[in-house]
Amino acid sequence: MKRLFKFKYPKLFLLGVFCVLSYFIFSNSTVNSYVSSLGVLGYFGIFIAGICFAFGFSAPLAVGFFLIANIDNIFLAACIAGVGSLISDLLIFKIIRFSFMDEFERLKKSRAIVETNRILSSRLLYRIKNYLLFVFAGIVIASPLPDELGVSMLAGLTKIKVRVLAIISFLMNSFGIFILLLVGK
Repeated sequence: MKRLFKFKYPKLFLLGVFCVLSYFIFSNSTVNSYVSSLGVLGYFGIFIAGICFAFGFSAPLAVGFFLIANIDNIFLAACIAGVGSLISDLLIFKIIRFSFMDEFERLKKSRAIVETNRILSSRLLYRIKNYLLFVFAGIVIASPLPDELGVSMLAGLTKIKVRVLAIISFLMNSFGIFILLLVGK
């Protein structure tokens, strides 16, 4: 445990470790066969998979479920799963705002971030930087990549309101899930 706390950003390090471990856990064929048995749950299963889609450790499970789901109305399913992902992202947002802010404050004071902010100090470049941050975070949220990364960027590096995060989360997750359901058809 002492070694863990020698890292400058131990919580962010653990988050990364859990994301990598989840890939290895859910790439197991036994876990995949369990995922395929959840198809009998219908739209409730889609909602649960949407909740799982947001978390890095369970996103592979959700992606597998979306790819094998036999759903008639994929637009409705994407919206239902998007609501599930929204709930997860709001939970992630609250946890990050509560417990990770100390590390984000230290990260903002790091040499790389300070130097980047100095270079982008003009008003125009600052706005472009914020737009690029929102676009990148939105892409991460829409993809099967861990939403923790995208939500962390928004929670720690911007002053985003919960309402705006909720809209971004729902739209981007629903879009990403819709694409997965479309590929699975």
